[in-house]
Amino acid sequence: MKVTRKIIEIDEELCNGCGLCVPDCAEGSLQIIDGKAKLVADKLCDGLGACLGSCPTGALRIIEREAEEFDEEAVEEYLAAHNDTLKEQKNSTPVGCPSAQLQMMQPASSCQASNEPATQNESNLSHWPVQIRLIPPTAPFLENADLLVAADCTAIAYPNIQRDYVAGRVVMMGCPKFDDQQLYVDRFTDIFSNRKIKTLTVLIMEVPCCNSMLHIIKDAFNKTNPTFPVQQVVISREGKVLQTKTW
Repeated sequence: MKVTRKIIEIDEELCNGCGLCVPDCAEGSLQIIDGKAKLVADKLCDGLGACLGSCPTGALRIIEREAEEFDEEAVEEYLAAHNDTLKEQKNSTPVGCPSAQLQMMQPASSCQASNEPATQNESNLSHWPVQIRLIPPTAPFLENADLLVAADCTAIAYPNIQRDYVAGRVVMMGCPKFDDQQLYVDRFTDIFSNRKIKTLTVLIMEVPCCNSMLHIIKDAFNKTNPTFPVQQVVISREGKVLQTKTW
């Protein structure tokens, strides 16, 4: 039965096929088809717009139009039938987004970086992308990596982050408050299970919401039992190192 209700609309001219909206749709109603986000079926979309905030181009919006009623039973059946495919989509790199294309750079060596002032002119970043959700577990730069998992705000608060933490490390950044925490747990579980990590540094802010990043890492640890050392660093709002702890 069709009714007039709120439902997602996708502007194909604005959509770049990045796929960032796919993990945020709990009903699985969005898929990347022929390089564009598509609504699989009207009855699978609840019209609440959980996917809107993840679209970098503004291609998604909620409109009111005549559509099939939202069907929770149909959603459950669809998720059950496509579970493997949907899980793979959520844990893979969005191939259509230029920001998600893997790239290796040639930064200054760790020795050079340590001798440069904080106001250096060159980045010590060795790879791209850096956002946790955009880095697939298969990324080659993860193998034998000294890994830095940093909460987004640390890059702004800590003035010497390039010299002290980015140099010589593979960087994965994200916000544990606003991003998908379960996706993070799954991503790190996959990485810890299938990649040889040498060391892990977790850089967080002193604010309470940043503690969620530690819980994410520990959940992944509990699922995989890795043996590499972890250094936990807490940064103050004023940009000072408040705590350094190894576990």
